Amino acid sequence: MTGRRLRAQLRARGRRVAVSALPILQCAVAAGLAWFVASDLVGHARPFFAPIAAVISLGLSLTSRLRRVAELVVGVSVGVLVGDLLISQIGSGAWQITVVVALAMALAVFTDGATLLVAQAGSSAVLVATLLPPGDAGGLDRCVDALIGGVIGVVVAALIPTDPLRPVQRGSRALLDELAAVLARTGDALRERDPSAAAAALQRARESQPLIDELRSALRGGHEVTTVAPLYRRRRQQLGRFAELAERADYAMRNARVLARRTYQALCDDEPAAPELADALGELAAAVGTLTAELGREGDRARAREPVLDVVRHAVVLSEGWVPGPSEQVIVAQLRSIALDLLQATGLTRSEALAAMRS
Repeated sequence: MTGRRLRAQLRARGRRVAVSALPILQCAVAAGLAWFVASDLVGHARPFFAPIAAVISLGLSLTSRLRRVAELVVGVSVGVLVGDLLISQIGSGAWQITVVVALAMALAVFTDGATLLVAQAGSSAVLVATLLPPGDAGGLDRCVDALIGGVIGVVVAALIPTDPLRPVQRGSRALLDELAAVLARTGDALRERDPSAAAAALQRARESQPLIDELRSALRGGHEVTTVAPLYRRRRQQLGRFAELAERADYAMRNARVLARRTYQALCDDEPAAPELADALGELAAAVGTLTAELGREGDRARAREPVLDVVRHAVVLSEGWVPGPSEQVIVAQLRSIALDLLQATGLTRSEALAAMRS
């Protein structure tokens, strides 16, 4: 059993390395190239800021790369210039480092306040005050090194780009899978009259926000890649469709939270609920699964619409000759709202989705 678990862990770690292989290659190539340009072409001695800037500007994340380059260059410049100016006047030591770092970070906060900018200003001031005191190399040279590294990082991202769609597809699947799980568990709780199961479904829905944030972050990174990498310009239209899907999935999850909360309250208050409502929730969860299966295929995801419309039809049939209670009314209303969101996620406009539901 231990050997099997170890092999599973090794496979999982191997998959993580495989997923990060291209970003790692980007960082490695950019670091070496930045050192070569700053040292051999520009002629700076020990230009360690250049490869550092290249690696930080790339990172293992695609999000806000261009902004990171700007923050990096400005932060290094602030730290280096403050360090050079002060250390040359007051010398180097413990209290001098304290003063230099405090002033550099305060100036960085005053300038912009971004986390990377402030951190780079402080760390650059420390490096100037300790490893490279004034006179060993000019502060301007170190600022140029940071600029070289940041620019080369962007160039490498353009010439060796990562696929902007893969992280977005992974994030979309994760979010839709979570939505389907919340709907299915809420339906099961309603069928079994189990308040604790409904509470668990509600808690799961409330904890879904990080998935939404990760998907939006992947979308921002994907748009950045298509901006700097000509090879992936054609992906912009697909990213636009995924952006709409992310927005609709976010709304659907919010409606699912309301639905789960109302289900929990109804069960706690022992309110009656038609058994067909639980079946409708299960069908809606299955419809979300159909939409998830269509994500990796070209087209407008039209095949995912019919299962959603089936749920709407069943809800209409259920409402005929039936007077729902207060909680049942809320559940049906949220079910229809989620169906509307899902239809828009397949590519329909709101008016088209409403017309399809009415017909």
